[in-house]
Amino acid sequence: MKKINEEKVKIDKVIALAGNPNVGKSTVFNAFTGLNQHTGNWPGKTVSNASGTMRYKDHYFKIYDLPGTYSILAHSEEEAVARDFICFGDSDLTVVVCDACTLMRNLNLVLQVTEITSNVIVCVNLIDEAKKKGIFIDIAKLEKLLGVKVVATTARSGKGLDELASMIDKYSFIKNKNTFQVEYDSYFEEAIEIVVKAVKKKLKGNLNPRWVAINLINEDKELLENISNYLGYQILDEKVISAINKAKMLLIEHDIMTNELEDLIVATINKKAEEISNLVTHYDKEDYTKKDRCIDKILTNKFTGIPLMLLLFAFIFWLTIEGANYPSALLNKLLFSIEDNLFNFCNLFLPRFLSDMLIHGMYRTLAWVVSVMLPPMMIFFPLFTLLEDLGYLPRIAFNVDKVFKKCSSCGKQALTMAMGFGCNAVGVSGTRIIDSKRERLIAILTNCFVPCNGRFPTLIAIITMFIVGIGVDNSLLSVSILMGVILLGIFMTFLVSSILSRTLLKGVPSSFTLELPPYRRPQVGKVIIRSILDRTLFVLGRAVSIAIPAGLVIWIMANVNISGVSLLNHTANLLDPFANLLGMDGVILLAFILGFPANEIVIPIIIMSYMATGSLTDFSNLYELKNLLINNGWTIYTAISVMIFCLFHFPCSTTCLTIKKETKSNKWTLLSMLIPTLCGIILCFVFNLIVKII
Repeated sequence: MKKINEEKVKIDKVIALAGNPNVGKSTVFNAFTGLNQHTGNWPGKTVSNASGTMRYKDHYFKIYDLPGTYSILAHSEEEAVARDFICFGDSDLTVVVCDACTLMRNLNLVLQVTEITSNVIVCVNLIDEAKKKGIFIDIAKLEKLLGVKVVATTARSGKGLDELASMIDKYSFIKNKNTFQVEYDSYFEEAIEIVVKAVKKKLKGNLNPRWVAINLINEDKELLENISNYLGYQILDEKVISAINKAKMLLIEHDIMTNELEDLIVATINKKAEEISNLVTHYDKEDYTKKDRCIDKILTNKFTGIPLMLLLFAFIFWLTIEGANYPSALLNKLLFSIEDNLFNFCNLFLPRFLSDMLIHGMYRTLAWVVSVMLPPMMIFFPLFTLLEDLGYLPRIAFNVDKVFKKCSSCGKQALTMAMGFGCNAVGVSGTRIIDSKRERLIAILTNCFVPCNGRFPTLIAIITMFIVGIGVDNSLLSVSILMGVILLGIFMTFLVSSILSRTLLKGVPSSFTLELPPYRRPQVGKVIIRSILDRTLFVLGRAVSIAIPAGLVIWIMANVNISGVSLLNHTANLLDPFANLLGMDGVILLAFILGFPANEIVIPIIIMSYMATGSLTDFSNLYELKNLLINNGWTIYTAISVMIFCLFHFPCSTTCLTIKKETKSNKWTLLSMLIPTLCGIILCFVFNLIVKII
């Protein structure tokens, strides 16, 4: 469906789209609204409400894609957001999307939603996958047992979506009376009825009195506050409080303690979900998950899981490095080939210094960033998205969860860390999947310890020139050394996460439910388009917007002279004493500072400063570049110090802006810059001290 301009249409009804993580909910949303809400084969992709508009016949429906959640007994941000919208979002209909392959687990949420509202449609999705595994759902029987409308779909191919849209069109205008309800222990039912009688009139038909009564007895204080805010008045009066106390006394008399109620509620719902699932689900083969389990025995094994993960990432890095070389050189040649024509054209209308500033300053910086960033991103992001679509990323989180737990952090941090290899800004945005605010902050503050693709060119160039050797055709050795550098970054992630969790961000690691989704054949075409549109162009756009003004600043510093020496060199000389303590020089340190907008321009700034050219200079020949560096005092120890500082220093400006947006705090943004930089300074200082002693 096409994206609709919401400002030009009248919305007839509001639809909530709920479901467990990884059931294809966002795929349904995309199909109905024409929007490109990012979907993926791993849990926790949506942590805020995406919304769009669907047109069916003559009606317009506002659809909200709620965060994926297993329950609405709010224990996490996703659960709270989903529950509050279903309860208080004034939606006319709630569509609960289920996975046909794991119907029993999904029915838990369905039963909880039907306790809140009777206006529900159940969408049993992924019917095609269930069929391949020999799983068949009796839709008519499920509809009869639940007392709500049920439709079978395969959202990825569009099958069944017309029927679902038709049901939405029909039943959002009809107030359905659901005859089904979960029956609890007889004494709990008696207690519920006591409170229902007290609150029914006060609710004035706005909320389900039975559901409100259950939560009042269960002492959900946050929900009570939300109910009062929604109604605009306090629900607790003398009569209601008396009814609650009477209900609790009844339960205590029959050995049911208040702190045991939630377990009782969950157990009852689980039992009912299992009962319904067993009645409507039929299997051709009982061991339908055998293939996935066999693969998981290898990929999540404590002995083979992590080594295979490292080998896979090494392969991806090797493919990215090898594959990006030629297109990067080609793009570089193309962008720089039009530079002279642009300069001559600007000279026709502008003074020479202004043309120089625009072309040799701003345009040249932009051309360098694009030519270096774009090719590796267009390789890495699709490969990473393929792993995501395949269902491998949750296995990574599973493999390293124990290590993160020992650091008092969260296993989901592994997912955001992996995303950081493509771009730290994307990794920081990905921390939304972590429920605990404390653990989310730890993940944000340590994300830049893994190198993004902006730092890879610097690391690879130094490895090639000073360690492997120029002209030596040994890309495997280069990748092995690069993997060693990356492992150092991962080790520091664990170390700093552990230190933060024991100092600034003290706390006990939270438990979380991590579903290992079934392995799925990736949709290669959609993966490529999505990775280019959602990630590559998004990140490149941010980098470009910052690289242009950065080019202007660098050009001014390189061309404004004081006593015959450029401002760039004056600043480098001031930084020299401190930089020497770190095994570098002032030019290198200044290059990292000026490279704040984009890590890709660090080496060009070093070249420009050494050659005193006044603008960024490209060295396509590594022999010449190595000679230039050696002539300016570089040794293998300098190269190693630069690699260490390249790995551990403040994140780029794009990442810092993302951190500010995610944390809404100057304090945490500043700390995200200070922590890695201090680590880099300490490591470089210690390394340089050891070198001098030896």
